[in-house]
Amino acid sequence: MSQAKDTLLRLFALLRLIPTEPQRIAASTLLEKLRDRGFSVSLRSIQRDLNRLSVPFSLQCDESETPFRWSFTREAPLKLEDMDAPTALALFLSESHLSPILPQSVLDQLAPQFRRARNFLSGLGGNGLADWSKRVRSLPNGKTLLPAQVTAQAWTQVSAGLLERKQLQVIYRSRSKGELKHLRLHPAGLVSRHAVSYLLASVDGYNDLRQFALHRITEVRVLEEPADAHESFDVDAYIASGVFSYREAEAHVELIADVRPQIAALLNETPLSQQQTLSSLSDQGWHRLHATVPLDRETLWWIFALNENIHLHAPQVWVDEVRERLNSMQALYQQPSTTAQLHPA
Repeated sequence: MSQAKDTLLRLFALLRLIPTEPQRIAASTLLEKLRDRGFSVSLRSIQRDLNRLSVPFSLQCDESETPFRWSFTREAPLKLEDMDAPTALALFLSESHLSPILPQSVLDQLAPQFRRARNFLSGLGGNGLADWSKRVRSLPNGKTLLPAQVTAQAWTQVSAGLLERKQLQVIYRSRSKGELKHLRLHPAGLVSRHAVSYLLASVDGYNDLRQFALHRITEVRVLEEPADAHESFDVDAYIASGVFSYREAEAHVELIADVRPQIAALLNETPLSQQQTLSSLSDQGWHRLHATVPLDRETLWWIFALNENIHLHAPQVWVDEVRERLNSMQALYQQPSTTAQLHPA
């Protein structure tokens, strides 16, 4: 029994070391790795195991060079290979990127995969990637708010209802009125935007899709009744319609502005849109920017964030709003601030 158990563990360890094509690994390398893991095995045994496992596990042998190299085919029925370096690095970066925007309940479910990635990187020994976790960070662009807290029960039930296409019975806290609403929802999709995740769903008896912030769902359970199919729903088309960017019009507009040198350099590397041109205006480095953009609030907020680094010329509706905001801010800061106002009793 002990020998059979040892053989099973060795075969499992062997399969986890074999990569998926186009990556390959030689039997001699597999021998070294298995011995490093404490298995007493010969090269002949490994070659025999590989031949025996090739059919049921879709292993293939590349005989174009010696030593022969093995890999899983892309259509392999099981993915047993251990974590590889590219996957570990991608997961490590993903963890630091996703942590500020995903609810903790979701991060808890992903924790085992992130932990595997960290353990893999820390166990590389003399490999040049061993200290990757000490050298690489992912930083958000701009101020990132802490993610809204979503309960594990809400995430689990909403995910199940969406995947199983079942109706959801929810108690939802309205942001505008603060009251609790009892709703029966037909889920259609899920969107994570900045620090908030939204369920896209229609309320029972209505056809229009609405957005329900997951952190405002206080109670939820999956019902047995099937949800409306929403067959024509396309999440990309839904997002492109501007529902999350507060569009002021369906059409795009031409943004014309003068920008300082540092902003021109940034936009040259990371354009504002696919239709963008930058041309030099003066020896001081100012550039004239032309870009086709949606008439939405997000683009306008980006303009406001640049402050004195941009001089907007078009569209006129935004020029008027910038001028109005500047007048309002000037009036606000011209008001005297007393000690009593700053430190109320």
